[in-house]
Order: sequence, then structure tokens, then C-alpha cells
Amino acid sequence: MYCSRIFSVSKFRRLISASERLLSTSGAPEDTEAEQKVYGPLSDCDRIFTNLYCNCDWRLNGALWRGDWYKTRNILQKGKEWIVEEVKKSGLRGRGGAGFPTGVKWSFMLRANDTRPRYLVVNADEGEPGTCKDREIIRHEPHKLIEGCVLAGYAIGACAAYIYIRGEFYNEAVNLQLAIAEAYQAGKIGKKCCEFDYAFDVYVVRGAGAYICGEETALLESLEGKQGKPRLKPPFPAEVGLFGCPTTVNNVETIAVVPTILRRGGEWFAGLGRPRNSGTKLFNISGQVNKPCTVEEEMSISLKVK
Repeated sequence: MYCSRIFSVSKFRRLISASERLLSTSGAPEDTEAEQKVYGPLSDCDRIFTNLYCNCDWRLNGALWRGDWYKTRNILQKGKEWIVEEVKKSGLRGRGGAGFPTGVKWSFMLRANDTRPRYLVVNADEGEPGTCKDREIIRHEPHKLIEGCVLAGYAIGACAAYIYIRGEFYNEAVNLQLAIAEAYQAGKIGKKCCEFDYAFDVYVVRGAGAYICGEETALLESLEGKQGKPRLKPPFPAEVGLFGCPTTVNNVETIAVVPTILRRGGEWFAGLGRPRNSGTKLFNISGQVNKPCTVEEEMSISLKVK
């Protein structure tokens, strides 16, 4: 019986191998267009985070010089539906790990008959080992994040954004708070964001170091002053979120790329990387390497050394 079993397994493997050879010669092209295309390196003109290594001032003047807050009012004037559709067109997916389509997530908040206040929550509780991309954004590009909060908040009808930052990120929290103060003083946020009829506030909340608060519902519990424990789903945050109100929770990088997408167009962002895996992404390189760093590259770039 043992010998017959070995024979049957080996025979099965030969049949599979023969089937694969047959399929590979059945008229389909050997290399599809997606396989032939080489992704990366990213062109400098397509980089979103141009101050990743803090070569320029991270404050408002430096941010304005790099193009942040450029014609933000014009973008707001195009309307909520336009912003959501443009983000859908871009193919932007959540940069926190789950990869859920951002535009689709925002569309869950567009309920005309719901009179409850709505909130945007930005998850900056970055606790995974070897991950520090969100930390670099907050440290060196805080105004990209704040502007992204304004645009995302307007798209979902939110009255405020809560940025929940990891407790260990003390210096980053200080930078972010200073940038928010600059934005208030310059009229970028507040009662009339960018001289547009939209009132929006941004708050920073520091966590206490619990890794579980990186999960969105545990984060919401912590924001409410409770112990950070995940909630049962459903209901989802879009229905019952912060303070029992409709809430969208997004990652720092997800929100920070939104202004550039809306300025350059969703088709530009969708043209980078593979279909359903498009855009640019921050990657952390660490471990046994010569130069540990954070880099921005095109999605789908190969890790093979050429």
C-alpha cells in the first residue's frame, strides 16, 4: 500500500507538470504587459514627500515653498463628491496595512439624513517593529498631513480631526502641534479653512504606549478615555465611531498623499505601479543593510538587485 501511494503521488505530480506545460503553450502570450513593465525607480518629479530627509524647513514657510497649501481653496470649491471620486479614481488604498480603497471608505460617510457630527481620526500610533514612515511624515512634513486632514475632513463632512500619535513620539508631537498652531494663525484651519466656508479643527492626542491601540476601534476607545480594547464589529466606525458618531479612521500616509493626488489628478497616481496596487509608497529599510533609511518608491517595485 505504501509503494502504491508513492506511485500515485509521483504520477499526480507528473500530470500537473504536463498540464502546466500545456497551458503555457495554449496560445496565451508568454509575458503579459504587466510582467514586461519595469516598475521604479521613481522619478523625482513624481515624489510626494520632498522633505523626507529634512533638507528644507518643515515649518509653514518651508511647506509653502514646496507647494503645500497651494490652491487648497480651489480644491474645496469643487465639492465633496468630486474629492471622493478623484480619490477613488486614483486607486489609493490604506497605507496602514489593510489596503482598503480609501475613496470607497469615505463614501460610507456620505449620508444626507444623518445629523450627528462626523469625525476624522488619523492613526499615528505606529508600533510595528522596524516601521517609522509615519514618524518621518509627522517630523518633516507635518503640513502635508494637516492639509490632508482638511481635504479629507471636508469630503466626509467632518467637523474635526483627531490625530492619535504614539506616546513615544514626543518630538514629533511637538512638531505637529507647532505646525497646527501655524495653520490656525495663517487661517488654513479654524472657522473658515483657507477662506472657504468650512469650519474644521485639528487636535493631537498622545497615546500611552499600548500596541493594541493601533487597531482602529481600540484607538477610538482610548480617544474616549477608556481602556484601549477592540470593539466588536458590526457596527463599524462609519456608523458608530468616536463618541458614538460616524467616524473614518485613516493612516497618516494615506491622508498625507491626498493633497498631491487632488492637485495632480487621480489618473496620475493610478498610473504609478500595477493596477489595484497603484501610487507611491514609503518603505522602511532596516536590519543588516549598509544604509538604513526611509525611501519613497513606486508601488510594485522589485526587490531584486539588478
